[in-house]
Order: sequence, then structure tokens, then C-alpha cells
Amino acid sequence: MKLLCVGLWLPAGGIKEKVLAAHRAGIKTIILPKWNRKDLVDIPSKVQKDIQFYFVDEMLEVLKIALEK
Repeated sequence: MKLLCVGLWLPAGGIKEKVLAAHRAGIKTIILPKWNRKDLVDIPSKVQKDIQFYFVDEMLEVLKIALEK
């Protein structure tokens, strides 16, 4: 399973670049802080369709998502 998890607790910067790099690497699941949901407007729709995004507030949510896979 390929999983990218960035910016826990606080919003992360450079989301567009990180998501595009993850897409090129074949990553299909990305976990981001809820504060970064607004950054998806910068991501091309084709890339958004290929990746499943999860937006979280707490580390416990990250673990739940990651361990369910």
C-alpha cells in the first residue's frame, strides 16, 4: 500500500507540489489536516480523481485510516 501523510495537527505548506509528486509516484491515498482542504482548488481535477483524500483533525484519525488499509 502506498500512503502519504503530511501536515498533522497544523496546516502544511506546498500541498499542490506534494500532491503532484505523490501522484507521479503512484500514491493513491493522502491524509491531510482539515485546514488544508482549501488547497485542493489548486490541484488539477484529473489528479483529484485518481487520489483518495482524507482530512483529519487528530493523529488518532490518521492511525484509524492507515490501519484500515
